Amino acid sequence: MNAAVATSVFGVFMVATVALGLLAVRGRRGGGGLAEWSVGGRSLGTVFIWVLMAGEGYTSFSYLGAAGWGYNYGAPVLYVVAYMSCGYAVGYVVGPMLWAYARKHGLVGITDMVAHRFGRPWLGALVAVLATVFLLPYIQLQITGMGVVVSTISYGAISLNWAYFIAFAVTTGFVVVSGLRGSAWVSVLKDLLVIVTLGFLAIYVPVHYFDGYGPFLDRLVTEKSEWLTFPGHGDSGLGQAWFITTSFLNSLTVVIFPTTVAGYLGAKNADVLRRNAMWLPAYNVLLFVPMLLGMAALFVVPGLVGAESNLALFKLVTDSLPAWSVGIIGVAAALSSIVPMAVFMLVIGTMWGRSVLSLVPRWERRQKGAAQLVVVVAGSLALLLTYTAPNTLVRLSLISYEGMAQLLPMVLLGLMWRRLTLLGAMAGLVVGVGVVCGFVFTENDPVWGVNAGIVALAANLTVALVVTYAGPRERDERPDDEVLARDEWEADRATVNAR
Repeated sequence: MNAAVATSVFGVFMVATVALGLLAVRGRRGGGGLAEWSVGGRSLGTVFIWVLMAGEGYTSFSYLGAAGWGYNYGAPVLYVVAYMSCGYAVGYVVGPMLWAYARKHGLVGITDMVAHRFGRPWLGALVAVLATVFLLPYIQLQITGMGVVVSTISYGAISLNWAYFIAFAVTTGFVVVSGLRGSAWVSVLKDLLVIVTLGFLAIYVPVHYFDGYGPFLDRLVTEKSEWLTFPGHGDSGLGQAWFITTSFLNSLTVVIFPTTVAGYLGAKNADVLRRNAMWLPAYNVLLFVPMLLGMAALFVVPGLVGAESNLALFKLVTDSLPAWSVGIIGVAAALSSIVPMAVFMLVIGTMWGRSVLSLVPRWERRQKGAAQLVVVVAGSLALLLTYTAPNTLVRLSLISYEGMAQLLPMVLLGLMWRRLTLLGAMAGLVVGVGVVCGFVFTENDPVWGVNAGIVALAANLTVALVVTYAGPRERDERPDDEVLARDEWEADRATVNAR
């Protein structure tokens, strides 16, 4: 009976999710072109951009991984809140610059931007391939996360294999049709459920299991004090230096992450992005809830090891709540997988449709169709590997953020500094990716107590600068305004001052 009730609640909300995706493009003839599908026609306002970008940061990791890290380690999991909040501050400056640059030149992603900046269409294709390698693990992890949630809330009635397929089918179904606009609409439903369910759990769990926050925190300090300081519980190696370097690296990387840039480019103006950057940190308060509940689970369901620790929060839920409420909480967690997974799939489709397949003459005028086809292929590949070789992409996920960080010099430095040469940017990228892969795959991350990605980025930047200054100067006759990114507000102010 519990399985039937929870599964029914889940099914109703999944139907509503697909319906919202279809409703999002109602009245838009032919669904619009690539810009409408991939960046919402550059017309999304403050509310939609806020929920969309919050949705990208609040994934199934927030329900599973954050609680699991809280359960296993404790304090080191706070890096998530630190880097996201700092990233929003960086995005206050960078977001409007990227938005203005893309709008001025009709671009729809970072692959477009680097191709335009260096005047090499093949460079956009190369970056698209590299970014896909680093984004595919996120799709696989969201499929896995949603599968675990669905199987758990159904009390085992739905097998993991079927749950994985449901995650793939629902997400692919609405993102192919509705694109970024549909993801934004579904984000509204997701955020309402996330706020309500986490707000409820933040009160319910301490009161139900510990008679209030006072006894819970007193017990935590007394019995589990190791979880409240760095490097946390166990020999994790996640000390202060790791925390600082990881927060710093990720706060820079998140602003050029292809999914974040898709959110930037969907805004109707730069002021939307500035307001969004000011309000987004408020959403991070919710991240403390699963982290805290993960530590609460130490006393309620002790002894979870390995992947089981990621179910710490849901074991608290299924242990004491009625089936209908378990279903609703499961829906919130599932939508926290669907929304970011949809944006990841959409971004991969856009990059390939615009920067890779468009180099083939027969696909040049069918970029939207090509992008939608790639969405299905990318999702299918992630689903297939989830079934056949789950550890392959999980292994790659270790270098996803650190690998994407190696694009920082080419994207950000290249758009702000005219002197950076293509040879320098490429040499730095090759060295950076090679170093980070070497550290991660030899299990030397952290290295010397710091995040391996920041060591690789330092090597990347050093090589890029040395090659730029030592190598030949590139001749590009285009003016600075055509090549470099500028915030429209700063450009307008410069014009007024010149008058």
